[in-house]
Amino acid sequence: MTTPTEKRRRLREGLASGRLQRLPGAFSPLAAKAVADHGFDGVYVSGAALAADLALPDIGLTTLTEVAGRGGQIARATDLPTLIDADTGFGEVSNVARTIRSFEDAGLAGCHLEDQVNPKRCGHLDGKQVVPVREMVRRVAAAVKARTDPDFVVCARTDARAVEGLDAAIDRAKAYVDAGADMVFPEAMRDEAEFEAFRKAVDVPLLANMTEFGASPNLTARQLEDLGYNLVIWPVSSLRAAMGAVDELFSTLKSEGTQASLVDRMQTRARLYDLVDYASYHEFDQELFNFEVPGRES
Repeated sequence: MTTPTEKRRRLREGLASGRLQRLPGAFSPLAAKAVADHGFDGVYVSGAALAADLALPDIGLTTLTEVAGRGGQIARATDLPTLIDADTGFGEVSNVARTIRSFEDAGLAGCHLEDQVNPKRCGHLDGKQVVPVREMVRRVAAAVKARTDPDFVVCARTDARAVEGLDAAIDRAKAYVDAGADMVFPEAMRDEAEFEAFRKAVDVPLLANMTEFGASPNLTARQLEDLGYNLVIWPVSSLRAAMGAVDELFSTLKSEGTQASLVDRMQTRARLYDLVDYASYHEFDQELFNFEVPGRES
């Protein structure tokens, strides 16, 4: 029941609170419900996860329509603020402006734009290229100018660490802040010292990406908070965990001909009913929804 405006304000307040905001990635509205149910501060929508869910690699193949549509479905599923990956803005500067408007219309609380060339690559792949600083400054400025809600968070991501080195990435971040970025996302830091160097040099909220199998170490939330970071994402963790379980299920079905050995590791019917909130539909319209919700042991 929380409005998009209230969610954006909540994200802003969280970033200013001095407490690390924890945003697990959700690849579906149901996964977002679980994020909220476990008491996190917000939801993150990863471009890599959305691409993978469409059976596509993370190389800039998804469209604004696909990403905004799925992002809106996820944002509407909870009362938490939702931050979304905007890749390079889905085109040139005018497209960046349209992207921001589309995300606002979808109820999202903020997004991050990156300084890679288009088409982009996953931030933890080799062979990335970054655009000139001036071009990324134009992207950021367009995003800031296009928003109609001043609380919509515009985050600038820089992939320059792997291409130009740490000092150049920091210089870029400062230029993006001067262009109006509310937050900076330094991608693919190599160690804790680099995270610390960014914090000392850049005077806006910082986002840490704790993805698995990437270039950065998996620091804990406590470590990141001690370093002074304001927000952490685990972008693809839920998708990887889910697909790991799906692979195991299909392997078991193929070899054993039944799912029986895995049933005790599955989400129960009762837990699913809790997440989709069957009971509230029954309470809202008992004439139409006249079913009985089963007990929690199911």
